[in-house]
Order: sequence, then C-alpha cells, then structure tokens
Amino acid sequence: MSLSDSDHELVVEELGREPTRAEAALFENLWSEHCAYRSSWPLLGAFDSDGDQVVVGPGDDAAVVSLPDYTDDGSSETYITMGIESHNHPSYVDPFDGAATGVGGIVRDTLSMGAYPIALADSLYFGDFDREHSRYLFEGVVEGISHYGNCIGVPTVTGSVAFHDDYEGNPLVNVSCLGLIDDPDRLVTAAVQEPGNKLVLVGNATGRDGLGGASFASEDLAEDAETEDRPAVQVGDPYTEKLLIEANEMLIDEGLVESARDLGAAGLGGASAEMAAKGDLGMTIELSDVHEREPNMNAMEYLLAESQERMCYEVHPENVARVHEIADRYDLGSSVIGEVTEGNYVCTFTDPETGETETVVDAPAAFLEDGAPFHDLDIEEPTEPERDLPDGVELDEAFEAVVGSPNTASKRWVYRQYDHEVQVRTATQPGDDAAVIAVRDANVGLAYAAGADPNWTDAAPYEGARAVALENATNVAAKGATPHAAVDCMNGGNPEKSDVYGGFAGIVDGLADMCATLDVPIVGGNVSLYNDSVAGPIPPTPTIALVGVKEGYDAPPLSLDGEGELLLVGARSLAGDAEARLGGSEYLSQFGGTDRFPDSLDHPDAFVDTLVDVANEESTLATHDVSHGGLAVSLAEMVHDGAGAAVDIDAQSKGSPAALAFGEQAGRVVIETTDPRSVREAFDSVAPVSELGAADESGTLDLSVGGASLSYDAAEIADLRAVIEHELE
Repeated sequence: MSLSDSDHELVVEELGREPTRAEAALFENLWSEHCAYRSSWPLLGAFDSDGDQVVVGPGDDAAVVSLPDYTDDGSSETYITMGIESHNHPSYVDPFDGAATGVGGIVRDTLSMGAYPIALADSLYFGDFDREHSRYLFEGVVEGISHYGNCIGVPTVTGSVAFHDDYEGNPLVNVSCLGLIDDPDRLVTAAVQEPGNKLVLVGNATGRDGLGGASFASEDLAEDAETEDRPAVQVGDPYTEKLLIEANEMLIDEGLVESARDLGAAGLGGASAEMAAKGDLGMTIELSDVHEREPNMNAMEYLLAESQERMCYEVHPENVARVHEIADRYDLGSSVIGEVTEGNYVCTFTDPETGETETVVDAPAAFLEDGAPFHDLDIEEPTEPERDLPDGVELDEAFEAVVGSPNTASKRWVYRQYDHEVQVRTATQPGDDAAVIAVRDANVGLAYAAGADPNWTDAAPYEGARAVALENATNVAAKGATPHAAVDCMNGGNPEKSDVYGGFAGIVDGLADMCATLDVPIVGGNVSLYNDSVAGPIPPTPTIALVGVKEGYDAPPLSLDGEGELLLVGARSLAGDAEARLGGSEYLSQFGGTDRFPDSLDHPDAFVDTLVDVANEESTLATHDVSHGGLAVSLAEMVHDGAGAAVDIDAQSKGSPAALAFGEQAGRVVIETTDPRSVREAFDSVAPVSELGAADESGTLDLSVGGASLSYDAAEIADLRAVIEHELE
C-alpha cells in the first residue's frame, strides 16, 4: 500500500511540505483501515459504552471495568481489563506465528493498563473442515495459541470454532484477554502525562520483522499471500513475554510507570504517536537509541517494525535507573529513546557511520493519530432468503449429520491442548457454556463466553448479530452470572463492495441493538476489514467476548444430573406463538435449502435476568444454552454415561419436526430441575416454558419429535461428536 493521492494532499497541506519517506510510511500505516477505522468508525457510534461499572471505555489498549464487591467486609475495590484483537491475515500466511503473536499482542494490551493477565478466549473461523488446507490452518493456529499461552502461564479457558466455506481464503483468529487490577492505584493509561518525562523502551530487541503489518492487514489477501506477505508476519517469543509480564508487574507495583503502550500495529511509531496524541502533547525520539538485534537498520525500520514483546513506558527522569535495573533483572533489553515535549511528534535518526543527525518525522501527534478522513461508502441492504427446505430427511439421518458436524461437534481436541488450570482460577472449565474464573479477593465469579456463528450472520446480518449477543449473554446467565460488559471484534470483507459493507453495517447495528436491550455496555473492541481473497469475502462475523459476574464461583453444570425434570425455556415455537424456522442452521448447511432466520424473544432482557436467578437455585441441577445445532444437539451434549434423558416433543401444529429439533433460535435454555413449578412461575410473562420430559440414569438419549423417534447411548453420541479428533489424530 501507499498513501492515496487525496491523503497525500492532506498531509502536504498540514505539513506545508512534502513528507519524508519515513513520514509517508508512518501516515500510510496509522491512516490504514486497521489503525484508523476509516470505513467502520461512522458506524460504531451505534454502540453504547456507558455504565456505572465502566472505568475506561473504548480507545485505550484495553477497557477497564469495576467488579462488584461480594466480600463480607466490603473492602475490595477490584477492576478487570477486557480486550480483543484479530490476527487474521498473519494467521493465513503463517498460522503458527500469526496466531501466537495475536495472543502476545492482546496480553501486552492488558499489561499496558497495569493489569495482570488472568484468562484468554479464542474464537477461530476456518474454511470447510473437509479441505486439507483448512485443516492445515486449523492445526497451525491451535498449536500457535496453545504454545504461546501455555508458555506465558495465562490460561485459555473458553472460545469457539466455526467452519464455513467462505473462510477458505481468509481465516479469522480473534483472541480476547481478561486482566486483573486488584488496586485502582495500579491503573495506567496510554496518555502521556508531563513534558520532560522520559520514554523507555523495554523488552525484545527490534528487528526487521513485521514491517508494514498494519497496512498489510488493511488490504485483501492476494493469491500468493502465503509466500509474498510472509515478511509482514511477526515472530513471537513467549519466554520473553513471560519475563515481560513479570517485569511489568514489578514496574507497576513500584509506581514507576506514568503511561504505557505496547508496540503492536505500526510498531514504535504507532505506539508512541498514539501516546502523545492521547496526552495532547508531543515527544522527541532518537531512533538510533532503540536497542536492535540486526545491523544497519534504517530509520523507517526502527519506526515501523512490529517486532514482538516490546513496551513503551513514560517514566519520571529520577526513576529511569530503577526501570533499567528491573529490566536487567528479567534479562530484558531497555533503552531511553526520547522524552515527552509540548511540541510536535518528532523522530530523529543519527547515522552510525557519519554521526550526522537527521529529522525524519516532524508532525502534530493529533494529526498522525486522528487526521485520516473517514470513508463515505455505499450500503446495499442484505435480503433474507425465503423458505426452500430439503425433502425426505429422516430424523436419525439429520441427528447424525448435525451432531457429527465439525461445527457442532466436541471441541475437546482444541481445548485439551490449552493449559486452562494454570493460575488456579478456573472454576468451570472449557466445554461448558461459559468458563467461570474465580476472583477471590472480591469473591466474584467471572463467567466468560466468546464467539459468533457465521451461519447466522451470513443468513441475516442484523438478526444474526442480535442472536450472537443474546446467545453469549445466555451462556453466562446459564451459569448464574449477570452479564456485566463486553468487547467485540467486528470482522468483514472489503468495505468498498456495497453488499459487503451492507452486511457489516447489519452486524454492527444488530450487536449494538441487543447489547443495549440487555444493558451490556460494549466497552472496547477491534475492527478487521478487508478479509477478502480470491475465494471471496468472509461472512460478516461479529465476535463478542462477554463477561458476567456472580457471588462466589459455583455454577450449575451443563451435564445432566439424572434426577430432575427437563424444561425448555424460551422456545416460542413450542409455545405456539411463532413459527419454527431453520434459517442460519447447521441443518441447512448439511442438507441444503434456505429459510428465514428465527424470531427472537420479545423480552430478552427479562429472560436473561430471570435465568440468572433460576440458575442459582438449589433445585437447578443442570443448565445448557440451546443454539448451535438446535435442541437435539443441546440434549446430546448433556447426556453422559451416568445420566440420560427421555424427551417427547409434540410437533403436530407447532412446526416441522426438523425445525423443532434443529432450529437455532437464540435465547433458549434447557433446565434440569427438581422444582419445575418454581421455574414456570419465575418465567411467567417473561418467556415460554415447555415440558420436555425427564432425566434418568440410563446414559441414553431417547428423543421423539412429531412421531419420529431415535435412541442413542452416550458412547454413540460421544463417537459422533469426536469427528475432529477422529480426523486429526
């Protein structure tokens, strides 16, 4: 990429001269779609980011949210950080390193706020699982995430995996991180504080890797991207990252950091210019003072390389020596590279051979950070498909195909590679609707869920995105946690295509609408556009990472107990007030056809609030969200060797058996309870409650829908659901 003619004219007008080569490259990267959100920012105002719990909202490396205090003496004042990032293009070019450095980047975003990273979630999207190239990318990405996360000692506790034809040429790797701030005085932001303070670079030495990464992420992937774009992909070092985590903790503990930013997109230039702009100040940087690992680097390479495991700190002059001591203690490089000023953002470079110093950048920091004009793009509204359902599909054939699809099958092959128990905070482990993380100082359980469903948003961007938000909220509510805050990663194709931009606008509005309804502030996020290749654009994909809070860490399990009655809450079709639909379902992905997307609940906020209360009742034995794959899949996931279920659904006038068993309306939950009356009373006038049958100790799922029946024991179901393990082991 290079600066467009119109951007070049703006830069010349502001500077009053032609930009230097380094300035042109810096503007190119900071004004790229990846950094400046030029196509998406006009839409993002739809999100509500306000709330009493919001301490730092969108715009910094990570958001900061306060937690309730459930301690006996009310003495805890605890914050968490929430962040999410994408590493999509790099993970196509180099799946292992691309995914690994995505983890490293979001962890450093957490560090820069003064937080200690406590949990990771990954949401991954690939082409058809049957394709060899998709499996190659899948295996490489999971290996990269597991290697980096396990080495740095941060547990990966939740996430999602989806397969869809339209990710074949451009997979998505979205990674979220939670951090813990146990004392509000430890909070740090990216805004520089005071002229005269020094800028100290701490961490890995700078090389030439990752040059142009931000601009690379802002254009479509070419057919030869796997070879031609490899230099734009960074290479991570998790062992150095672990040292950086601990060094950062000591720096924060000793109050040595005034502001901080990790060196991510656009490298040193991106991080430092943003720090200056956010503080409404300037800075001077001598690029030749950067500690490097390669000889003969030029000014632009120092400025824009995206070498990993580096942080930029603002430090009082009297504290610089102590920062060097701590860096040395952890075997990290450190160098004073400049200081905060009241003027422009200025970078100089001293030639090591001649000793001559040249000013290579001299521009207002605010213009670098915020000067890019937004794009005014055409929007083509998407249309929903009408009903055209497949004929002649038997219930058992559909059950085996949908339960055994890689999309709905067990993801155990993925999460068993992650160390989810390190730090001993994980109370509810991967494989459930949401992970529960123990924050013991505040006696808070953090329920953490993340993901999206491309089938939903491909079929209906707006309604599908609403369903994504509701499903994630249902996941945490089913564990007895009240939705508290969320971050999003909005992924789309080339926004210059009006139909693609229309789909992207739909997912923004849909996610914003449902989160506002649920009173869940979107406190931060990321946008990744130009996920387009020779294979075409990706489906609009609104990944959300949502946190809920509860007193204590106990939560009802997903697995059946075997002693209770089974109720389905939220199914409008079984209540007779809505038609069962198959739009966006895995059933249609398997057998073809189209349908409109299911209608959601009339009162999703009341449904979620009530579910939180019911999930925390002693009479509630198990809870499980009903979404991907529909009711049949949810029941199959709840059955195990020690407990089964006998379920009979009367489908005579409430919808087709296929739609009732495999439709994917969000905002539904199966509850196993010993007190079904209290559940019905709780949801009265909130959401419909339907009797399904009873749990038992058979270890078998007996399911009847509209006269058709099937019976599978736990071993048979487990074998169907192990399709990923069967293929990759």
